[in-house]
Amino acid sequence: MGTATAGKSGRGTPTAWRNWAGNVTATPARVVTPTSVGELQDTVRRAAGDGLRVKAVGTGHSFTAAAATDGVLVRPQALSGIQAIDREAGTVTVAAGTVLKDLNVALAREGLSLTNMGDIMEQTVSGATSTGTHGTGRDSASIAAQIRGLDLVTADGRLLNCSEKENPQVFAAARLGIGALGIVTAITFAVEPVFFLTAREEPMAFDRVTAEFDQHVAENEHFEFYWFPHTGNCNTKRNNRSQGPAAPPGAVSAWVEDELLSNGVFQAVNSLGRAVPAAIPSIARIASRALSARTYTDIPYKVFTSPRRVRFVEMEYALPRERLVEALRELKQLVDRSDLRISFPVEVRTAPADDIPLSTASGRETAYIAVHMYKGTPYHAYFTAAERIFTAHGGRPHWGKVHTRDAEYFAQVYPRFGEFTELRDRLDPERVFGNDYLRRVLGA
Repeated sequence: MGTATAGKSGRGTPTAWRNWAGNVTATPARVVTPTSVGELQDTVRRAAGDGLRVKAVGTGHSFTAAAATDGVLVRPQALSGIQAIDREAGTVTVAAGTVLKDLNVALAREGLSLTNMGDIMEQTVSGATSTGTHGTGRDSASIAAQIRGLDLVTADGRLLNCSEKENPQVFAAARLGIGALGIVTAITFAVEPVFFLTAREEPMAFDRVTAEFDQHVAENEHFEFYWFPHTGNCNTKRNNRSQGPAAPPGAVSAWVEDELLSNGVFQAVNSLGRAVPAAIPSIARIASRALSARTYTDIPYKVFTSPRRVRFVEMEYALPRERLVEALRELKQLVDRSDLRISFPVEVRTAPADDIPLSTASGRETAYIAVHMYKGTPYHAYFTAAERIFTAHGGRPHWGKVHTRDAEYFAQVYPRFGEFTELRDRLDPERVFGNDYLRRVLGA
């Protein structure tokens, strides 16, 4: 869920907490960085006794106020690192404040890897799973779907060990709990021996990629593409397992693609677009035509993830996969016919159905459409129009990204929504872990 900056812990004048994108701020009464699970349990009990609400925050990569609080802000970063590896069971247990990048590097050293992951790895493992962070996959689902066990501090300060065998109802829901059920202190993930992925990036026309979408998803383990608004151009990426050996992009090529084009030039282009919106369509046409195909092979986290230093605000909706192409074509028509000027590509990914009550892929084959706007650029008109399209197709918004939906809507699009809220009533009847965002999305 997230934190970038926070105020003084305990005494003194509290200062604002701010998320990565800078679109959410809060002023907690106090900030606590527990160094043990016992200290965290004491923090929760003390806050409840003082009538204060408690929220744990990670690294601030949520665009919603899911982690905002005027009560006690818990920073879990001191609770980090791998706690246990069980090679026979194929699992790793990791403290909740561990950053995904550190986990990926540590797993690779042990010859292990997660099966799938998102495209950035700056989040804590608990923040990423609690909000439903995902990559793209035909058969492999979100990071939360790879959880095999977790430990949860509840509103009365108890520590619950949860798995399919122990507290199974809590386990089922708390894998993706938006921070509403308690504070996760440790997570056990399924892992596998490290493997190689070959990535093939290739420009492709919008009409072709949408016409062939189902075929691309069926033929590739991990398929995604980006459409450049104001153009008919896309860039596709196909990741599939291979025998290796590693053949990463050359140092110069990697720097040009990942640092210069994806961060440096992209930053400059977006700054220009913010200053001169009329130039954006021309810039988009030039940028999308400049793309070239490339193929490379490496271990998973080096293929799945990329550095993202250009700051933005994002909305993402999960649609029934069969509705993806129709919705995306409607979005393109909207941009083409409007005065909107969109400098960020639109990202499309997929996920198989899973069994997590509040997962955006719960119970259905899913495709995601993510829309972005450069930080500091007005985004409401674009996001409002896009959201109207997405909700008309039964879309479910990402829990950590901008949206305007409420509990009434979620009760319609999540068959197991009531199962989650009933469990919350049982675990946190006084709403120790509540905040304004959770009141909106889960109800009072």
